[in-house]
Amino acid sequence: MLTYEDLTEPERQVWDAFRTGAVVDLRAGSVAEDDPARGAAWGAERTVRAEAVAAVLLQAAEQGGAATALRLTGARISGQLDLGGTRSESELRLEACHFEQHVVLRAASLRSTGLIGCWIPGLDGWLLKVDGNLFFEDSVFEGRLTLTRAQISGELRLSGAQLTATELLGPDAVTPRGLHAPGAGSAPGPWALWAGGLRMEGGCFARKGFRSRGGLRLVGARFDGGLFMERARIDNPDGDALTGDDLTASTIVLSEGFAATGAIRLPGATVRSRFSLDTAVLDGGAVALDGSRLSAGDLQLTFAATPVGTVDLQDAQAAVLQDGEHSWPADTRLDGFAYSSIQLPPGGPEPVARRLHWLARLPGYAPQPYEQLAAWYRKIGHDDDARRVLLEKQRRRRRTLGPAGRLWGRLLDVTVGYGYRPWQAALWLAVLALLGTVVFAHGTPHEVQPGQSAPFSPLIYTLDLLVPIGGFGQRAAWYWTGLHQWFGYGLIAAGWVLTTTVLAGVSRSLNRS
Repeated sequence: MLTYEDLTEPERQVWDAFRTGAVVDLRAGSVAEDDPARGAAWGAERTVRAEAVAAVLLQAAEQGGAATALRLTGARISGQLDLGGTRSESELRLEACHFEQHVVLRAASLRSTGLIGCWIPGLDGWLLKVDGNLFFEDSVFEGRLTLTRAQISGELRLSGAQLTATELLGPDAVTPRGLHAPGAGSAPGPWALWAGGLRMEGGCFARKGFRSRGGLRLVGARFDGGLFMERARIDNPDGDALTGDDLTASTIVLSEGFAATGAIRLPGATVRSRFSLDTAVLDGGAVALDGSRLSAGDLQLTFAATPVGTVDLQDAQAAVLQDGEHSWPADTRLDGFAYSSIQLPPGGPEPVARRLHWLARLPGYAPQPYEQLAAWYRKIGHDDDARRVLLEKQRRRRRTLGPAGRLWGRLLDVTVGYGYRPWQAALWLAVLALLGTVVFAHGTPHEVQPGQSAPFSPLIYTLDLLVPIGGFGQRAAWYWTGLHQWFGYGLIAAGWVLTTTVLAGVSRSLNRS
């Protein structure tokens, strides 16, 4: 371990300033020259060895004085900063620094830590524990950022950070987490942030300017303070932009122009309050949003444009659903999606036709989405709209039946609207009665028993033919021959069909109510 005598002049400045928490600023004062991406060219006057940073952080307090914080700006950190498995009670804050090698914080226990505005070839924070905040604002990661099963009691700030996924090449690069190793090359990889099982007590902020070239893996992560990614951009066109199976969060905000190339996958995730995709742009290719089994309080799917790819909300749950004209792509899957309420637009309920158009996007017949929507219409007192939705459900189901089933379904639809429009039966009865009256008013009927029949009435005779049960006496007293006789047979058949469909439709309606 290094001693004070082993330190260079810049390193001794860091050592001396550590006891008071003062900032050591090694910047030259030129914006271009102080760019951390160009830090490999910085000279010895701006170079601090990684082992010296570790020595100061871990030993300076023991050498005398109460340790407060290590604050260093504008330095080239040579070698590998390895704090794996260590414990520190002091704050670490490195700003505008250039790291030659990836940072190792694996299984470390640290106080508030910040690598802000730095250029970093990757960071291994597997099992890291931070008592306080972890800041990476405006930093550039040219390698994977790993926070698998890390625990952070404060906030995680990634706003303005630039992440680029890389996979390692060469025998020296074979590590469990695929981070940069000495002598290894790199190639584009799928995951820029690997943070499965991350535990956040505070919020995670990856806002305005955050960009990831590679996916974010947040499987099983917990964000008690919420996940906020307004105006962020994630590009992983050949894979998933964000994967968060069984993720838990108080709030997720992917809004204000949030853009993702690659799928957003949150199957089984729980968002206790608001999950917002307001004005988001999703281009997932095959799958834009996989929210199967998702549970959310307020689900806002008011995208800026119709997502490219499937929106899958099968077996999802939401207390309140907010959607808009761009919410539902051609391939929308809603079977099992349950919601307590739909946010109404300004001015009151929207036309039911728009909701039916929404359900028409389903790739196949599934009764639950129709029944769910009808239940909501009943809840707000729109019984007519509920019946229209259920009628459309039966029409959609009819397409799945065989020829006989489709024919019977059409009869039910035309006559009584599957029981949801019983007034259609009365309309058919009136039309047939009028037609029969006109036809039987022209011509001369024959008495069954001459001189013993009541006077002939075209209207009553027609009704007698149409109503198969009971009778008004006309049908038994009078008969026709020729075309009138065949027309009468047609009315009898129509009466039986009408009666049968009325009974079937009413029975179906009662069973579904």
